[in-house]
Amino acid sequence: MAPAPTRGTFRFDKYMAVMVALRESGYPLTEHAPAPMPRRWLEAVHCPDYVEQVFTASVPHEKERRIGFPVTPHIAQRVAHTNGGTWLAAQLAKQHGYAANSAAGSHHALHDTGAGYCVFNDLAVCAHRLIAEGDAARVLIVDLDVHQGDGTASLTAGRDDIFTLSLHAEKNFPVRKARSSLDVPLGDGVDDDGYLEALERHLPGIFDDFAPDMVLYQAGVDVHGADKLGRLSLTDAGLERRDAYVIEETRKRGLPVASALGGGYGKDPREVADRHARSMLACARANARSASASVSDVIR
Repeated sequence: MAPAPTRGTFRFDKYMAVMVALRESGYPLTEHAPAPMPRRWLEAVHCPDYVEQVFTASVPHEKERRIGFPVTPHIAQRVAHTNGGTWLAAQLAKQHGYAANSAAGSHHALHDTGAGYCVFNDLAVCAHRLIAEGDAARVLIVDLDVHQGDGTASLTAGRDDIFTLSLHAEKNFPVRKARSSLDVPLGDGVDDDGYLEALERHLPGIFDDFAPDMVLYQAGVDVHGADKLGRLSLTDAGLERRDAYVIEETRKRGLPVASALGGGYGKDPREVADRHARSMLACARANARSASASVSDVIR
């Protein structure tokens, strides 16, 4: 946690509320504290001059306006650690099948600037680094935030070893969309069944055609009908179905999947945090079911 900036509308208090909700759930979990993402790894994806601006808290005002809050020294250290959290989640997923970063999912950050409450793009940085370090040959990024993952699409464009899937509200932020490997724009008010139909229509084919060996999942809960910044109409049950489906499709192919928190907005940070916590728990339960099924297959 870092002290909230004195300017901007983003609610940083939801992150501690997520951890409180997870701890109060009674579900068995292990907490890990990530190391900061190495600066050279960030500079392999982001402009080194911009990385320097972040770490020296000298981000120009026009870039801070795009981000949505001032980048203070505390925020600089926080985003270094939350980016490291996605990397750590990917490493833990290789051991356990699934692991979650209770922050990040910062899919709007671009090469030389942040945007949309995102400073560095942990998904793009992690995907690049997994391949560079030999931890994966082909990475699939499944972005189910209500907003298009424009930064991730831009930062991975032209690579045939990273595939970006984005299901998002067509008329929502950003106004100018980037080009993902596959974009699935959805009309306002799409409900549980409509959303799941679209996801089920596209995701299995991507697995078959792209053949990834690692999945990064941007699990934003701003697709919920009560979200302040969403335009879709999923319910709590619909979110659970979505998350379980992504994990089940990934794990039945024997692939590790790491999730990042993504978007979720509202006046009550605990209400939003509860959605995030339920999302991670739905993923964890789906992973546990997949593990049990694998054991049963071996026994038979």
